[in-house]
Amino acid sequence: MVEKDPKDVGAIELSSSASQAVVADIEPGKLTQDDTIYDPVFGEVGEDGPNYRAVGWIGTVGLMMKTQIGLGVLSIPAALDAVGIVPGVILLCAVAGIATWTSYVVGVFKQNHPEVYGMDDAGGLMFGRVGREVLGLAFSLYWIFVAGSGILGLSIGLNAVSSHGTCTAVFVVVAALAGFVLASIRTLGRISWIAWVGLSCIATSVLVVTIAVGVQNGPSTAPPGWSSDYKIVKKPTFAEGVSVVSTLIFACSATPAYFSLVAEMRDPRYFTRALVVSQLGSTLLYVAVGVVVYYYCGTLVASPALGSAGALIKKIAYGLSLPGLMASTTILPSKYFFVRLLRGSSHLTSNSFTHWATWLSCTLGCTLIAYVIASGIPVFNDLVSLIGALLGAFLAYPPTGCMWFYDSWSLRKTTDRPWSWRLLACWNVFIIVLGTFIMVAGTYGAIVGIIKSLREGGGSRPWTCADNSNS
Repeated sequence: MVEKDPKDVGAIELSSSASQAVVADIEPGKLTQDDTIYDPVFGEVGEDGPNYRAVGWIGTVGLMMKTQIGLGVLSIPAALDAVGIVPGVILLCAVAGIATWTSYVVGVFKQNHPEVYGMDDAGGLMFGRVGREVLGLAFSLYWIFVAGSGILGLSIGLNAVSSHGTCTAVFVVVAALAGFVLASIRTLGRISWIAWVGLSCIATSVLVVTIAVGVQNGPSTAPPGWSSDYKIVKKPTFAEGVSVVSTLIFACSATPAYFSLVAEMRDPRYFTRALVVSQLGSTLLYVAVGVVVYYYCGTLVASPALGSAGALIKKIAYGLSLPGLMASTTILPSKYFFVRLLRGSSHLTSNSFTHWATWLSCTLGCTLIAYVIASGIPVFNDLVSLIGALLGAFLAYPPTGCMWFYDSWSLRKTTDRPWSWRLLACWNVFIIVLGTFIMVAGTYGAIVGIIKSLREGGGSRPWTCADNSNS
C-alpha cells in the first residue's frame, strides 16, 4: 500500500464567470450558463447536461435505507429461525454496528480523496491496477446480484398477488423489464423519490405482516392445535450458522454503494448524519420485524417474510410491497460502467448520442445478467446468503480496513493519542480478518443451502413455471 497523507476536502470546486461558490448553495436544476460546476469525478457540469450533484442529505437517507431495507428485511425472520431469537438479535446488532463503522470509513475516505467514485478507484489508489480491477469486478458483480435478488423478489410478489396468474418465468421477464426502465433514470437526484416510495411500501408491507401474525397468533396456514415452536437459542450446523451471518451482512451491507452516494450529494459533509439516521432506522425495523414474525410463526416462517401470515395477508402484503420490490431492481452498477467508459470525455455530462447509447447499453447489459441470476438461482434466502458472503463481506470489510490504514498510517508517530491509534489499528485488522473468513466460510454455507434447495425442487428450480411464492 502506498502511503498518502489525508487531505481535508470539504466541497468540490465551483467556477463561474463572477466568483467562486460552494456547490451546496446551488439548487438542483438551477444552473445557469454562467455557473459551471467542476467535479473531480464528473468534470464540468453545466445546464446542458445532467446535474449529478443534486442529492440532499434527506434524499441520501432514503436511498441508504431503501438499498438496505428493500430486500434485507425480508430475510431476517428466517435467519432468526436458523439460530434462535437471542443469538439472532445479537448477531444482527453486531453486524449493523460493524456496517456503521465501515460505511463511515467510506464517507471519510471519499471526502479525503474526492477523485474516488467507487470501490475500483479506492482499490486503484491503495493497490494500483490490480486493486482497481479486482474491486471493480467484485463491485459490479455484487450489485448485479442484488438487482437479481430484486427481480426474483418482484416475481414472487407478482405470483402472490395474481395467485400464480401465469408462468413464473414470464413474471421474471416482466420484473427485469421494469427494472431496466427505472434504472435508466440517470441521476440519483431524480431517482431518490423512487427510493422513498419503495421504502414506504416495503416498510408498510412488513409491518402489516408483523401485525397480522400477532393478531392471528401465528400464520393462518398452521394446522389445528399448532402453537409457535420458536426457539430462544438453537444449535445450527456450521454451514447454517455462517449462512445466517452472511444473510445479516447482506441486510446491512450497502457500504459498497456509498461512494457513489457521497459523489452525488450536494454537500458531502452531511454524509455521517444521513448514515446514522438510516442505520438506526433500518436496524430497529430489522429487530422488531424479525423478532415478532419469528416469535409467532416459528418454523413456519416464510422467506421472503411477506408470505408468513397466510394467503390473504400474503396478497395484501405483496401488493403493498410491489413498488418497493420494483425499486430494488434498479440497484445496478450501470453508473459504474458508464462513468468508467466516458470519464474524462465531454459525453459524460452532455446529452449527446454517445452519452445515451453508452448509458442505455450499460443499463441493458447489467439487467440481462441480473435476469439470468434471478432465473438460475431462484431461492430467495439462499441467493441473499450467497451475495452477502461471496461479495458483501469481501467488499464491505477488508477494503474499508485498508482505507483506514491508508489514510492513518502516517499519523502513527505524530498523533498525541498513540493508544487510541493502536486500538483503531487492531480494530481494523479484525475487520479485515473477519471479512476474509466470512467470505470463505459463508460462501461454503450458501452453496450447501442452494444445493439442498434445488434438490427439494418445487417452485425453486431454474427457469421454472411453477409458483415460487409458496416457500
